[in-house]
Amino acid sequence: MSDAGSTEVLVASNRGPVSYAVGADGVLSARRGGGGLVSGLSALGEGAGTWVCAALGEGDREAARRAGPGGRLDAADTGGQAVRMLDIPAATFDAAYNGIANSVLWFVHHLLYQTPFEPVFDAAFEERWAAYEAYNAAFADALAEEAGPGAAVLVQDYHLALVPGLLRERRPDLRIGHFSHTPWAPPELFRVLPDRVARQVLLGILGADRAAFLTERWARAFAACCADVLGADVSPAGASAAGASAAGAVAHAGRTTRLGVHGLGADADFLRERAFRPDVDERLAALREQVGDRRTVVRVDRTELSKNIVRGLLAFRRLLTDRPQWRGRVVHVAFAYPSRQDLAVYRDYTAEVSRVAAEINEEFGAEGWTPVVLHVKDDFARSLAAYRMADVALVNPIRDGMNLVAKEVPVVSERGCALVLSREAGAAAELGEDALLVNPYDIAGTAEALHRALSMAPEERAGRSKRLAEAATALPPRAWFLDQLAALGG
Repeated sequence: MSDAGSTEVLVASNRGPVSYAVGADGVLSARRGGGGLVSGLSALGEGAGTWVCAALGEGDREAARRAGPGGRLDAADTGGQAVRMLDIPAATFDAAYNGIANSVLWFVHHLLYQTPFEPVFDAAFEERWAAYEAYNAAFADALAEEAGPGAAVLVQDYHLALVPGLLRERRPDLRIGHFSHTPWAPPELFRVLPDRVARQVLLGILGADRAAFLTERWARAFAACCADVLGADVSPAGASAAGASAAGAVAHAGRTTRLGVHGLGADADFLRERAFRPDVDERLAALREQVGDRRTVVRVDRTELSKNIVRGLLAFRRLLTDRPQWRGRVVHVAFAYPSRQDLAVYRDYTAEVSRVAAEINEEFGAEGWTPVVLHVKDDFARSLAAYRMADVALVNPIRDGMNLVAKEVPVVSERGCALVLSREAGAAAELGEDALLVNPYDIAGTAEALHRALSMAPEERAGRSKRLAEAATALPPRAWFLDQLAALGG
């Protein structure tokens, strides 16, 4: 056991709280991130928690090689947080991360496969799956070394689905939680996976004392998969069985894993402070100059296949076709920031977003009016500026674990915004009463919802926006993290 023997809380995630770049002179520069895990661990006090993560690029790998005793990064780079960054071999990491996590598990849970053509689980898949097993084992080994007796370990997401079970074998004394940030596929779609792999994923998560999800819907889907694939016994939500949480429990092979739900909310204090800094004001002025006094339909997404950006653009085109009164009076401010460009299918999708936007502008654009203002260069300050000016927020994912954009826009919208929201986003469970819910595949239905949103009376829009903001901030990131820890018994 390492010097961290007194550690009480550990977090394990693919991406850590800091990333590194190597300059031309060989000097490493560190960049710290944010989010619920960062604020949650910092809330525990100095020295109370350790973060185990993977090196994602060459800068990270160099930092991991230069790390001090026990593999710890320089505390000056991490804001004092204890971080152990694993230098997993690049080929193993790529096969596990791109070949399995993002190209198989992500696709299964987001229902993205074109099943006549994919997936094909062949020998190449088996090699990638072996890498995923090795990658998860590296995390389990590191956590077993880092954790003090009876420590609480919070394992994050589909990248590390096998870790709880592997860690349980190595350290049965630990309290282990797993949190899924994505949706969970229903049994008939989860069964796309090879039987052995499907069992491994479920058994991996059932190695945890508690498995948590963003919504009750995803927790129910996980339980249904356990019953269908493993023959596990499922205690439904509200059951009085010992150890059952509000979301139920799964019993299998002599162990019981409690299920929980923690709907991650927006960080209202941070957003309201950050959204009114001078750099955001500058970008807002530039956007308003582009848009003029027209109404705005705003979307801010990465070009992940699940975000459904192309259908959103097609719905805006349908709005202009079916409701010509909006021509010249509304602008679709669309931010589509490239994501996962190391995968060809994502590069193709990003190109299609640009193509459709240009097509709409060519078809409907007129002097002084560009219907779609598309930005593809990531700029957080500009995103916040768009939030502030939004009359309508369009959030139409095919499927999403939660979707924080749907929660963030109402918090900082200056005049109040109407929210057009996919019923397949996890956020719909909390925001559906005041949002305009749509079927994400239905172009005409989404266009009609955009019309309703743009036509909404200012007082109704303001009232809805206020209630959306209240619901969206009910469980901010720090509370979201600490609630999980408390539920685990940390």
